Amino acid sequence: MVEYVLDASALLALLNGEEGAELVEELLPQSVISAVNLAEVVTRLVAVGMPKKEIHEILSLLGLKIASFEEEEAFQTGFMYASTGRFGLSLGDRACLALAKVRNARAVTADRVWKQIGGEVEVELIR
Repeated sequence: MVEYVLDASALLALLNGEEGAELVEELLPQSVISAVNLAEVVTRLVAVGMPKKEIHEILSLLGLKIASFEEEEAFQTGFMYASTGRFGLSLGDRACLALAKVRNARAVTADRVWKQIGGEVEVELIR
């Protein structure tokens, strides 16, 4: 059963061995990541010069459960702009929160500002 939805910041913390990586590793078997947030992670890895083959290998070793970005998540992502826009949340941030809302799961992130938004999604900070 999926209980957690990983934000790109959480998965990047794991991949980079940053503070909070241990918690993300512990939650990984009960987690899912939106295809939108996975795209963010891949983008960051490409930006630092990691080869495509290595990106595929590393991410596949994690055994990530990847959720498609479906119609309901798209609507929820857009609707969340009204309550999160003033905090500067990106489309990727809102996609993570929307998936957590739709799945009634906790969003896992390193972005502390998410705790300020309140609302319909429980947020777990990794650090």
